[in-house]
Amino acid sequence: MHGFPPRPFGKDAVMQELPLSRRSFLSATFAAGVAFSPVASLMAQEPRRVPLGLDAHSMRAWKWKAPQLIDFAAECRLDAVSFNSLAFFESLEEEYLRQIRDRAASHGLNIYLSAGSICENGTSFSPKYGSARELALLGIRTASILGSPVVNVRIGKLADRYLEGGIRPRMEACIGVLKSVRSQALDAGIKFGFENHAGDLRSVEVLELIEEVGTDVCGVMLDPGNSLWTMEDPMQQLRMLGKHVVCTSVRDYMVWETPDGAAFQWTAVGEGLMDVAEFVRILGESAPGVPLFVESISNAPQSVPFLTPEYWKGFPDMRASEIVDFLKLCRRGRAIEVETPPEGVDKTTFDRASQRREFLKSIENLRKHGAGLKA
Repeated sequence: MHGFPPRPFGKDAVMQELPLSRRSFLSATFAAGVAFSPVASLMAQEPRRVPLGLDAHSMRAWKWKAPQLIDFAAECRLDAVSFNSLAFFESLEEEYLRQIRDRAASHGLNIYLSAGSICENGTSFSPKYGSARELALLGIRTASILGSPVVNVRIGKLADRYLEGGIRPRMEACIGVLKSVRSQALDAGIKFGFENHAGDLRSVEVLELIEEVGTDVCGVMLDPGNSLWTMEDPMQQLRMLGKHVVCTSVRDYMVWETPDGAAFQWTAVGEGLMDVAEFVRILGESAPGVPLFVESISNAPQSVPFLTPEYWKGFPDMRASEIVDFLKLCRRGRAIEVETPPEGVDKTTFDRASQRREFLKSIENLRKHGAGLKA
């Protein structure tokens, strides 16, 4: 336990941090220990050997905070851990964050950080930390202390495509936020990773967004499993965005045809349609040193009713030819059942066992195909 009680790090507290000058941001970055981060040693490894990491969401049923997740990643002999929310930290005070950074470094683990939605006109933004700009600045500060090379951000989810004006106003809002903190990110040596999250953006839209912000300060947080919502083949997504990837969140997938379009479920890596060896190879060549973070999500069937007019309202500019690869993928797949707790086993116990099992299977299969820096 750290030696002080955690306290909320809300808007007023954030504002106390905002006046840091560009010089202060740069100094804070190095003082916070980026130099101590294992990222340098990761990059020094064989260029095409892909570091392997834990996405904290994989173990959500355990309700662990950062220290427990770091210890679990170390137990699994991983190279990095990704915190996809600030909620994993019991405090955002510098002393506490330094303790987290040091705990990870002692296990040879690099930390990657996500700040969440920065889209104030979307469905998922929370004002807990102030405005979207204040959240982005808080992300830069927190990442600098933790030694994270990135701050992952996003719009929200599929529903954002159906708001008035479609997805375009959401993209423009996020572009404005990121441009407004561009100099602070550059001074801190931090890159933003923009995620395709829960069906909010197609790959071409992600590419357009990061190019508008500037690829020197904004790359891609790649979630191939989410590309199924937007009727894309995850392998084609990787090929399109690979050279811009700065972080990942990966799981396998099964997709199949249904009367109104398609359905899919995510699976442990190696149990779906993913060409695991090819995915690892392309990622290693396109984005050397970027970890492959496993985000296990199983027993969560999703529908893609692309044969209904209502679904297409969220994709007004997309041509039918753009989903050909997705349709081919659907024909290769098969329906899989949802697992339920056996009689006498409560849901929490079942979910914890399932999540641990799925994650460990994924790690084992990825190691067979060249991922992971540790024996």
